[in-house]
Amino acid sequence: MNTFAASTAFHEDWPVAMDRALGALDIPGGANLGFVYFTDQYGSDVQAMVDRLTLLTGIPNWVGTCSLGVIGRSSAAQNHPGLALLVACLPEGSFQVFSGRDRLPNMLGIDAGREQPYFAVVHADPSTPDMSDLITDMATKVSSGFITGGLALSRGQAPMIANGALYGGISGVAFNEQVSITTRLTQGCCAVGQARIVTACDQNVVTEIDGRPALDAFLEAAGTSLGQDLRRAARYILPGLGIPGRDDAEFRVRNVIALDPASGVFAINDAVEVGQRIRFYRRDGDCARADMMRMLHELRDSLDAPPKAALYVSCAARGEHMFGNDNAEPDMLEAVFPGLPVAGFFAGGEISHDQLYGYTGVLTLFL
Repeated sequence: MNTFAASTAFHEDWPVAMDRALGALDIPGGANLGFVYFTDQYGSDVQAMVDRLTLLTGIPNWVGTCSLGVIGRSSAAQNHPGLALLVACLPEGSFQVFSGRDRLPNMLGIDAGREQPYFAVVHADPSTPDMSDLITDMATKVSSGFITGGLALSRGQAPMIANGALYGGISGVAFNEQVSITTRLTQGCCAVGQARIVTACDQNVVTEIDGRPALDAFLEAAGTSLGQDLRRAARYILPGLGIPGRDDAEFRVRNVIALDPASGVFAINDAVEVGQRIRFYRRDGDCARADMMRMLHELRDSLDAPPKAALYVSCAARGEHMFGNDNAEPDMLEAVFPGLPVAGFFAGGEISHDQLYGYTGVLTLFL
């Protein structure tokens, strides 16, 4: 019996898009949880959307968020009004929808009778202050330490859904260990050279790497041709920062936001610490495609059985901007996991484990 189903539809009027998506959706019996991702053109009617989904499907629990584009198994598009649905029949008591209005059980088990959550899929309002810290804190509230999801993205307000429309903060759905889930991240880039050590820095400005001017290390990674145009090099060569307490192979790739040839330093969009590992990466369409296919094949080879469904969150700067078309990522998913029900969205920031990323793709599989 199928326990998951997904569909995607595009139309300027949300009721038409919803009817088309529901018409293509083979809802499993007993379905009790739905994910809905929708473009910001529908943002003023979110509560009406939730009410109609609940009425037409009988599914009592819905979570999701708005974006500039949605992702399905066979189609994805940015700047086209549409929505993507994934519905599931999960064991009773195996999940809990949460938001600021309905919080998760306390991590320490203080809330009597409520089971500690294991994993969570989250959606977040990018206007909320200290979002990176909130994401790190949120990960401590699940026993695995892992959450996945993304930031809403909108040209106006950024509505989310957690059994109703809401704004601000973090919301989503948490699962216990009855729901088997695995997740992977693709940062869309290829490593250049070996890991190095930051030996001098000031907040987000890297001044020395391995005791030498930081810009020298950057230019070595860029190579002779690319290094002649610093503006262009900064678009393709990115520093990755080692994550404290993680495997030596794990780096969080960041953007170069300024370079100063006179002083030999560069600045990035994150704080840096002396002694932190740093490694350079090249990001372009070919590297991004190769990295995603590597991730998908490694994930497939690690599984004992085919997955049942997937959620996929991609950076809004990927899709057409990185691969030449918005369908590239669902096409790669389909090539490795044919027929897999998929729903997702193009985000303003991607969430994986306990970190906020950019330019990445985050895949969550239900097993």
